[in-house]
Amino acid sequence: MSYQDHIIEMGQLVKSKAGAWDGIDPSAVARMRLQNRFKTGLEIARYTADIMRRDMAAYDADPTQYTQSLGCWHGFIGQQKMISIKKHFKSTDRRYLYLSGWMVAALRSEFGPLPDQSMHEKTTVPALIEELYTFLRQADARELGGMFRELDAARKAGDTAKEEQLVEAIDSYETHVVPIIADIDAGFGNAEATYLLSKKMIEAGACCIQIENQVSDEKQCGHQDGKVTVPHEDFLAKIRAVRYAFLELGVDNGVIVARTDSLGAGLTKQIAVSNEPGDLGDKYNSFLDCEEITPSELKNGDVILNRNGKLLRPKRLPSNLFQFRSGTGAERCVLDSITALQNGADLLWIETEKPHIEQIAGMMDKVREVFPNAKLVYNNSPSFNWTLNFRQQVYDAWEKAGKDLAQYDRAKLMSVDYDGTALAIEADEKIRTFQADAAKRAGIFHHLITLPTYHTAALSTDNLAKEYFGSQGMLGYVLGVQRQEIRQGIACVRHQNMSGSDIGDDHKEYFAGEAALKAGGVHNTMNQFA
Repeated sequence: MSYQDHIIEMGQLVKSKAGAWDGIDPSAVARMRLQNRFKTGLEIARYTADIMRRDMAAYDADPTQYTQSLGCWHGFIGQQKMISIKKHFKSTDRRYLYLSGWMVAALRSEFGPLPDQSMHEKTTVPALIEELYTFLRQADARELGGMFRELDAARKAGDTAKEEQLVEAIDSYETHVVPIIADIDAGFGNAEATYLLSKKMIEAGACCIQIENQVSDEKQCGHQDGKVTVPHEDFLAKIRAVRYAFLELGVDNGVIVARTDSLGAGLTKQIAVSNEPGDLGDKYNSFLDCEEITPSELKNGDVILNRNGKLLRPKRLPSNLFQFRSGTGAERCVLDSITALQNGADLLWIETEKPHIEQIAGMMDKVREVFPNAKLVYNNSPSFNWTLNFRQQVYDAWEKAGKDLAQYDRAKLMSVDYDGTALAIEADEKIRTFQADAAKRAGIFHHLITLPTYHTAALSTDNLAKEYFGSQGMLGYVLGVQRQEIRQGIACVRHQNMSGSDIGDDHKEYFAGEAALKAGGVHNTMNQFA
């Protein structure tokens, strides 16, 4: 409904109460309604699921239309990110939020900082989704509140053209609410636990849930050692559990990202059930590191596989885990990906140890032989040393091309001494175009950085502490923070406004009229930043 339609509808409702509601201003109700477009998390989930589906179709038609996100560990961080995007690019189109399980563990657990091993309270994940959307909705309310104030000023000044322009802008307003890709880790338990947590996440607003094929009780960060995967059937049960949660709650367009950690996972806790040669369990077991034995070589407690009449003993470690054959990771990733898409996943995530387009593309080419429109969500991880990786990639390409590399030491390419060299400049350009190039070559629909705001918070705090507690004193804050906020038009320089003070003043006026005691008067120091 348009702004005017809301006013008309509310006017009729107030009039129907025979004077009892005459203290209610229909225009104020219309404004409050528009400032609170989404009433529930499920409304958000349905709305954002449609956005993702539309973006996925657009990418299929044109791979330059890839999407991006940054991981955000607090509602304020997500809010400021989307405010900045609207300020700089005038639209939130193809920009999402990412909710990282790593950052939830490290920053939001009541136990304190934890490693990314699913030890944090699972309820913190839906709680953060709800928090992110609370802050995004408040960003809408704040921005629209400012537009309504401008509208009142235009009317008071008799500026009809400005009034019409503002009404049109209000009616076509683009919300800060965007899709969140939410990390459910390995499901925090069995399939039933995954289903229950998925429901909470969806009810909080999640339209997209990312789940990985590690075991829940041995889950590790994707960039650490010791990762243990589960047989396909176990993982597929969890994918179905997530889908059931979406369907039960009426989010039929919900998006599931199936993540495989097989590239770096050399262990499994279980031998898959196999009923006949070539079935899915048999394929999983075929990657196990086994030795052929005879009946006389059997030992107490041995686990034995029968394959084509041969007795095979899988290599079992003291931890009671079984080991995969070395060098099978990429092949397992391909099988994981195809199997996930065959069983209801919408997008893939292949966790890699380095950002190398051809490595990613090599696996995706094989997946796309079966599913031509297979698409990846890719982790542009801060766990990668991007500078060193790309300088080494350029070094290797130059070496292959026969270029003179006498001035470079491949092992020391991270050194600042190389920053201005031709090799470093070419590497930086490859980093700059990585997302566009990988979207075109390797089927990457969505690029995200998992932990960027963890690092930016640490970096900015370090810079401020160095200056403020050093010789610069208060100038360290003013020069490095406040003056930059003013010069760059950072919204939260007016922190009272950002926290909702002006919204509260509007409400006070709606509720109490001329008797309202408002905070935004002439003596409010925030006026220094008007």
